[in-house]
Amino acid sequence: MGVFKTLSKVAAYGTVAGAGGWALWTRKSNFVPLSPSDYIYNTTFYARNNPERNPATADLCVRRVPLSQIKPEYLEKEGKLVEKFCAGVWGGLGEYMCFGRQYLEKKYRDADTESQVWDTKALLESEYPVGTQITDHFEVLTKTPESIIVRCGDSPRKMEVRPSDGLFEMRAEIKQDEGVAEFQLKSVFYQGLGKATGKPMPAHIEFLHRQYTKLWMETAISNVTR
Repeated sequence: MGVFKTLSKVAAYGTVAGAGGWALWTRKSNFVPLSPSDYIYNTTFYARNNPERNPATADLCVRRVPLSQIKPEYLEKEGKLVEKFCAGVWGGLGEYMCFGRQYLEKKYRDADTESQVWDTKALLESEYPVGTQITDHFEVLTKTPESIIVRCGDSPRKMEVRPSDGLFEMRAEIKQDEGVAEFQLKSVFYQGLGKATGKPMPAHIEFLHRQYTKLWMETAISNVTR
């Protein structure tokens, strides 16, 4: 995925936007500890693709939005909110800036990947069923009415254990009793191939990853709010 290289784009964006403006814009997105017993660690995908149980770089970003601010049509049908939240992640400004869809398309779009989802319109309209491959870098592994989990780290055409691998979950839960929708972006990155002595990301890259997660969150939220 070239995550170390592309994360530097977030630093550049932060410089342009200004630290104060960035902090204000993303102030409602909060990182909370990801429990070692979180269900994502117990998925067959994690066990199969991290056979050495190598240490992971993991984080969980949470954002709560009043239901009154959510587009009503996304609250009517079960599962629609998480689909549109996911669509906002991949089709929104955050993905465009962090990973550069135009760059990915120029480098990886060809006859072998034409069936994948590439164009902004398609990214915003997809319902993201299991098996959906996104810009030759992500593949939908599971989908429920509240959660969509993708595999990341390399091309989905590489189905074997990879040197660089990860799981990324987009979650949208409607909490009627609290009057809010809770959105989550959960990331778990690890070295799949071989035995690792430490986490896959150094501290400064982990910091940048959290910044682009906030960018993803805010642009995805804008896709589901009025």
